[in-house]
Amino acid sequence: MEARLNFLADPTAGKAVKHLMAAGQAIRHSALPVATQELVSLRVSQINGCAMCIDMHTKEAAVAGETPVRLNLVAAWREATVFTEAERAALELAEQGTRVADAHGGVDDGAWELAAKHYDQEQLTALVLLISFMNTANRLNIITRQPAGAYVAGQAHH
Repeated sequence: MEARLNFLADPTAGKAVKHLMAAGQAIRHSALPVATQELVSLRVSQINGCAMCIDMHTKEAAVAGETPVRLNLVAAWREATVFTEAERAALELAEQGTRVADAHGGVDDGAWELAAKHYDQEQLTALVLLISFMNTANRLNIITRQPAGAYVAGQAHH
């Protein structure tokens, strides 16, 4: 599979992607735990079918110390016992925030209240930004058919 576009080869796209990546770095360095960030990024990417982001966030999570069991169970987190209540709240918010077209009402109050119970204002803001950011990144990669498999952990953080 070959990418349809090289974002860095076009001046306008290169500028826009640079700003998007800066936003991603700001979220990464937020108070939201890195483990939660990687689990949410992975789950959003699974829902959207973004192979490049699944590749990236599986590898980043593993380097950050995530276990293979937890990584393999993200897709079925509701039935898995390996996630904390806070992680489960983040994953629920991520799912509802990603499936807005299917939800007929967006994110319900219960999901929001549960996330707010586990995360302070700064973390909750970072979580909302992360969910939105990942949906944007997924769509850019899916539309342009960015290939997966060659990502090396850490390369997006330079």
